[in-house]
Amino acid sequence: MGDVMHKTLTGAAFVAAAVLLTGCGGGGGADESAAESKRKSPAAQRSHTSEDSGDTVEEGTPHEVTIEVKGTGAGSVMYTLEKDNFEQVTLPWKKTATIAARGAEREVGRLVILTPGNVTRPDGRLVAAGCSITVDGKTVVETKEGESKPCSYTFK
Repeated sequence: MGDVMHKTLTGAAFVAAAVLLTGCGGGGGADESAAESKRKSPAAQRSHTSEDSGDTVEEGTPHEVTIEVKGTGAGSVMYTLEKDNFEQVTLPWKKTATIAARGAEREVGRLVILTPGNVTRPDGRLVAAGCSITVDGKTVVETKEGESKPCSYTFK
């Protein structure tokens, strides 16, 4: 009898977990994509509303910023340039954008950050890929393959 009760309780726990996980999907139902859910979030609505209201945000001097990950093969990169992003890429990889410090960033600076994933060395070891940030044609940050730190730079 104890074995039947144990199986019943285990089954009930799985059903309860499934109900809770299904119910925590964000209120949009199963058909709503992550992008649609993000667009409807309160934070997205606030930023969208301020843009639509005609408020102007003063921009600093525009800079051409290039982020680059060195290496060969497939890799992943996480970066903040004109927006935050995470991508699976083919190395070597490079992305360029013209960006400017806006609003309070004009005082405190605008952060550009690039976090490369791992690459496989010829000896089979996994190490962090090298990366660099170039602003207006001048390399301002560079890490070598194997250094486990992201490339980051703040400009005004």
